[in-house]
Amino acid sequence: MARNYFHLHLVSDATGETLIAVSRAAAAQYEAVSAIEHVYPLVRSENQLSRVLAEIETSPGVVLYTLVEPEWAERLESFCRDIGCPCLSVLQPVLSLFQSYLGQASAPRPGAQHMLNAEYFRRIDAMNYTLMHDDGQLGGDIENADVVLIGISRTSKTPTSIYLANRGIKTANIPLVPNVPLPAELDGLKKPLIVGLVASAERIIQIRQNRLLSLKADDETPYVDPDAVADEITQSRRLCARRGWPVIDVTRRSIEETAAAILDLLRDHRMKFIAT
Repeated sequence: MARNYFHLHLVSDATGETLIAVSRAAAAQYEAVSAIEHVYPLVRSENQLSRVLAEIETSPGVVLYTLVEPEWAERLESFCRDIGCPCLSVLQPVLSLFQSYLGQASAPRPGAQHMLNAEYFRRIDAMNYTLMHDDGQLGGDIENADVVLIGISRTSKTPTSIYLANRGIKTANIPLVPNVPLPAELDGLKKPLIVGLVASAERIIQIRQNRLLSLKADDETPYVDPDAVADEITQSRRLCARRGWPVIDVTRRSIEETAAAILDLLRDHRMKFIAT
């Protein structure tokens, strides 16, 4: 199928993360169309905005923006009308809804969601904890984790942990290695949610083979043997079933989807403590 391309201009007075997330979610709904992204973060001066307008004129396309300064937003929209480019404020419909419900107008604060507040430092703390508890490093304080991920090699434990940490979730991850017992610290844990990650044997073997290839290592090893890998997966599922730990199959899940499923389980896990 031939793909069509269009220019997508994302103009923000902050990091642009909101625009990137929204635009990619929308663009993903079109199978045969791809966006050529032009991202303009931290647009906070007249000169910066002028350079953005010049690039839009050079490569016309869809323009999405999050500019809380009304004068700059009006200048951008007026320019886009003049050259025939569709232009939309991603935040304005939400701000209008908030204003209608709260009965007060918003105060323009570029990048307000990225302020160095308690939430920001909670995420930094979670990231530090997660990095120090990667790949079986327990450090004697595993009870302080919010989530503990276990799984055989190449089940996306580390990237999922990092993603959760960026959401403020202290995450430790522990590899399941054949013939190696689980750390004794896992016994009796109460606060953390323990989740097993699994994947299909085919997927695990593919990732492991790529790993061995990058290391220029010998692939004649149980590490990529189909029977051995299948047994690892079976044993990990049985372990989780015995311990009553939930299992998530990551074969066809993105890191974001896996993390969303874990956060859903974490909410239920925390509710148990509230109920008691």
